[in-house]
Amino acid sequence: MIALLVMSLLVIFGVGQRVLDRLRINDRTALAGMAAIFIGGLIPAIPVGNVEIGLGGCVVPVALCIWVLVRAGTWMERARALFGALLTAAAVWLLSLWMPAEPENIVLDPNYAYGLAAGVIAYLLGRSRRAAFVCAVLGVLLADVLVGVYNASRGVDTVLRLGTGGALDAVVISGLIAVLLTEFMGEAIERLVRGRRKEEAQ
Repeated sequence: MIALLVMSLLVIFGVGQRVLDRLRINDRTALAGMAAIFIGGLIPAIPVGNVEIGLGGCVVPVALCIWVLVRAGTWMERARALFGALLTAAAVWLLSLWMPAEPENIVLDPNYAYGLAAGVIAYLLGRSRRAAFVCAVLGVLLADVLVGVYNASRGVDTVLRLGTGGALDAVVISGLIAVLLTEFMGEAIERLVRGRRKEEAQ
């Protein structure tokens, strides 16, 4: 929820305007989306068999991803985003296997660790702001699906929870980190290129 507050403040004060422009989302849509995530996070998850679906942590983020994909520039960018989401999911799932099971040995809350990892991986795979956002958000959700499939293959009868509880934080953090990393690195590269061009012109 803290991540949502930070994102809302960035939008309100105009700091995140360029990022939203690259995602092709206006201020009103962004704030409405974050409000929907917050309110959806307060609503009990929807049970569907052995699956529980969170409105704020799954339904709304997936809807935002679809919105971003539809407005993406090319089909190649859409394909890269979806393929990157699969790779991000696999990476986060492997990370979940390596995380210590004992609470006293956990340095960072797993959901925050997954969010950070997904954000960095999505940045590396997504390249564009839109693709990185989709990679991160869908990657975290798909990782939960992989965990559910893995447990089912081992005969473990558990409920698959998508975007509920702490997973909501992981989804929000991953998308935020992926987009901010892409924005900052993109800006740094653009400045470096402009500097070299000026030197060559002189």
